[in-house]
Amino acid sequence: MRRVVAFFLFSLVGLAEANAQTPFYQGKTITIIVSTKAGDVYDLYPRLVAEFMPKHIPGSPNIIIQNVPGAAGLIGTNQIYNVAKPDGLTFGATYPALYFEQLVKRPEVKFDWTKFIWIGSTINSNSLMYMRADTPYKAIEDVRTASTPPKCGATGVTSSAYYMPKLLEEAFGTKFDVVSGYVAGQDIDLAVERGEVQCRAFTINAFFAREPFITWRKKNFVNVLYQTGNKRDERLKNVPLFNELMDKYKTSEETRQLAKVVLASDEFGRPLVFPPGVPADRVKIIRDAFNKTINDPALLAEAKRRQLDIDPATGEQLDALAKEVMKATPEIVEKVKTLIGK
Repeated sequence: MRRVVAFFLFSLVGLAEANAQTPFYQGKTITIIVSTKAGDVYDLYPRLVAEFMPKHIPGSPNIIIQNVPGAAGLIGTNQIYNVAKPDGLTFGATYPALYFEQLVKRPEVKFDWTKFIWIGSTINSNSLMYMRADTPYKAIEDVRTASTPPKCGATGVTSSAYYMPKLLEEAFGTKFDVVSGYVAGQDIDLAVERGEVQCRAFTINAFFAREPFITWRKKNFVNVLYQTGNKRDERLKNVPLFNELMDKYKTSEETRQLAKVVLASDEFGRPLVFPPGVPADRVKIIRDAFNKTINDPALLAEAKRRQLDIDPATGEQLDALAKEVMKATPEIVEKVKTLIGK
């Protein structure tokens, strides 16, 4: 009898040791919820990460993409926060400016920006505005003095396509007619080709990453009116910086503070997030894997081939930024409300 008990105990110890040595992610599948439709640049980056990340996760799990588009990323982001199990097997690719919605206390917001667990971001997403070249709006000054404002397409109020024209109005005295409600950026670009709208504000890396912009640039179909960021992009040498335009038009200090809060979305870039409650050890595994993935020479070579810029931020950096933007003063929050509509 003692031999039987000893054998049983020995078996349990062996099984426990085997389980302890088996990586959590081995044999499992990770799902990345992407808050836009397939083919959008916000979709291209998580797909790139999904190709190279498994080999950097102990256990080499499968990674699949689930697209949940709508409301400029709000639908997918609410799903990440509220529906995804906090087991480390689901994380999300969200839009970088959704904190606006929380700042102004929109009832549709079902998340707390500061409670997401930030994994990292693939790229700092400085933005620009393109304008059809066959319009009379060749520069910001032309928009300021136009009798008829140009029409810019947008998805929702937390897409740069919406809030950047509004910020330009606040900072420079321009006027835009923003037409929102498009499902994704590709739909806006088609509308521009059809002549329904003339302009769109979005990220610099998207402008250089895919069609139709590659062909548009060759055919001089559009002009670029400004670029955000502290340093001029070498591909946009003759395009003024947003900060330079604020100096030119003597933008008030209050509006400059508003711009600081709004343009923090550039620093969030293309963020990947866990819902709250994921165990710390699994967070560390995925953060470490992301950091290795984004510096993987094979990924960097493939990103270059696909014309996808890489300028990463860590989860810790994004966590600090999230806490900072949510400390905006009541005065700035009121300005944000005006910017995106109450």
